[in-house]
Amino acid sequence: MTHGTTRNAERIRDVFEDNIYTIIFLALAVFIFLRLRSVLGRRTGRERPPYDPYSTRDAVRSPAGEKVVTLPSRPVETAPRTIEVAQPPAERWKGVAETGSPAASGLDAIAAADSSFDVQHFLTGARAAYETVVTAFAAGDRRQLRGLLSREVYDGFDAAISERESRGETVESKFVSIDTAAVSGAELRSRTAQITVRFVSKLVSATRDRSGAVIDGNAEKVTDVTDLWTFARDVSSRDPNWKVVATETGQ
Repeated sequence: MTHGTTRNAERIRDVFEDNIYTIIFLALAVFIFLRLRSVLGRRTGRERPPYDPYSTRDAVRSPAGEKVVTLPSRPVETAPRTIEVAQPPAERWKGVAETGSPAASGLDAIAAADSSFDVQHFLTGARAAYETVVTAFAAGDRRQLRGLLSREVYDGFDAAISERESRGETVESKFVSIDTAAVSGAELRSRTAQITVRFVSKLVSATRDRSGAVIDGNAEKVTDVTDLWTFARDVSSRDPNWKVVATETGQ
């Protein structure tokens, strides 16, 4: 081998040795690129944008037409409901009305229309109203009567007071006791509740003429009195008060 050939061989070897590492790195780069392409695929221009938690917090995409549908907000937590245990029908009006009677059926209808109805509370108010009306009528107190009576009943009481006044008569009336205030009838007419109460009371009453002489009753004697009064209230009204719509003397 000549000296020139030897020098060319040495030069080629040096070039190969200098570039061998570059060739290896290029081969590795091509291999990695091909692997990534096979895994990730090609971009088509239809790729979804990166997930944005702030833009999708309150909405989702609907497949039909890509319309935005607002998600319902989180319901406000409310206080736990109190469960009321209903009384058995046989016990509901115990001591007030006989089970299966028209009065009990009427009370059922009233309670169904007015959830705030309390028969014992009603009877307490009825007793107070009865005593107030009887006392106010005897005294001729029209203002007291007007707030407790229906228009028709008030007109009747007013006429009786006016007639008594025209004759110069006065009435003395004093309650000794109200022995009984019992429901004798109840019904719901449309939105109007009506309850009839039978009152048994002890009363001292006397009517005097212009001269002061007793012309009716007895100012010294206690008399037993029985009355049947009907109270009414519109259950759809915010006014909780009942008014007397009928009065009659009972037996």
